[in-house]
Amino acid sequence: MQMDEEKIDDAVLALLWLTLHDGDRAWKGFDWDAMDRLYKKGLIANPAGKAKSVVLSDEGLQRSEELFRALFTRST
Repeated sequence: MQMDEEKIDDAVLALLWLTLHDGDRAWKGFDWDAMDRLYKKGLIANPAGKAKSVVLSDEGLQRSEELFRALFTRST
């Protein structure tokens, strides 16, 4: 099976929005490869380190909310 890393990254970024706190921080308990790709795309700060959360960039915050709404909400 071949994985689509772009779809994985989108899902992880959307789930980061779900765990958002302190305005721009999210818990970083996701796959390290996906987190590293999001970092390289400029959507999050460097996830390496002892902190249990990561800072989302302005672009990352906007994109994470858009993805969360697209992937995980229902139309009424």
